[in-house]
Amino acid sequence: MLAQLINKLPTTCILCDNKGVTGKDICTTCLDNLLKNNDCCYQCGTPLEVKAQINLCGHCQSTAPAFKTCHAPFIYQGAMRYLITRLKFNQHYKNARLLGQLFAESLPDRKLPQCIIPVPLHKKRYRQRGFNQTLEIAKTIGRQLQIPIETKLCLRHRNTSHQVGLTIEDRRKNVKNAFSITQKTHYSHIAILDDVMTTGATLQEIALILKKVGIINIELWVCARA
Repeated sequence: MLAQLINKLPTTCILCDNKGVTGKDICTTCLDNLLKNNDCCYQCGTPLEVKAQINLCGHCQSTAPAFKTCHAPFIYQGAMRYLITRLKFNQHYKNARLLGQLFAESLPDRKLPQCIIPVPLHKKRYRQRGFNQTLEIAKTIGRQLQIPIETKLCLRHRNTSHQVGLTIEDRRKNVKNAFSITQKTHYSHIAILDDVMTTGATLQEIALILKKVGIINIELWVCARA
């Protein structure tokens, strides 16, 4: 109910309180100052130091991930980091609307997936936080792009510890076998959505189990890449 009421408020820049632009809670100046992830690996979204003819990082060249592409339009720094953390830890629902709008508008013109799967929270973490920030972002993206949101197909059955501070290998171990598929599916093309991607361990784990049930075209959608 609170999120629905917030969606009806007039737009004001979350970052500086100036008037929002084109129906979004961000002004032109603050929008232009968001760090864009323009030169990045097309498969995992890792920012590349040097622009290459084929934007594919060394890791993806040597070890192909379970997903085909990653769209991560922003860098997880500065104002973008502020927007995501204030949503996640302070329940600023207006940030979810803005993040969803910015993401939807950043997508290139191509065939869209059949559904969006927001990274699920364990029920204990959900009770502690009171909401799933990634699901809130997905609601706006789904409305704008007219794509259904799938919340029942993938379940987080193990309450993993926080990933912050863990090494890449420990992150992989932490989320190993943490998710399960709950039902048969007819989907062949889906997007897994998360607010921020650091090493991609969680998203890779979800992609792996989705491939096992026959989903062949898996995209990662993340608001920002760390």
